Amino acid sequence: MIPGLPIPAFWLGLAGLVPFLTLAGATLAGLPWGGWALAAYGATILAFLGAVHWGLALAAPAPGPGRFLLGVVPQLVGWVALLLPLRPGLALLAVAMLVTAAVESLAARAGLVPVGYLRLRWVLSVGAAACLASASLAVR
Repeated sequence: MIPGLPIPAFWLGLAGLVPFLTLAGATLAGLPWGGWALAAYGATILAFLGAVHWGLALAAPAPGPGRFLLGVVPQLVGWVALLLPLRPGLALLAVAMLVTAAVESLAARAGLVPVGYLRLRWVLSVGAAACLASASLAVR
């Protein structure tokens, strides 16, 4: 468990890694649909991460434009990743997961992101990025 984080958020967050692990495994096993399904799931999760920040910005008393920018950029990167060939698309998604978490770390220092959320995000981001990166190396 992570202090400061609701129990359902912890367990549902970890459950979100199951499709990453399953689809990366399918890709590594050579299933032709695995990589594309993983890319689609990765882009969807990246969009979800942006939506978290959009919601935080809307709830803030006086949000700066940077808060909304963090709410939009992950979706755009996910979309671009889906337009690329599979290998670079998966690699872009892996990097984007980690960059988003790094930017959230900066936001946490400014008190804009709950600390419990940030701890979970790093666990999930590293797990997701590892799955995306390994799959990007496995696809042809």
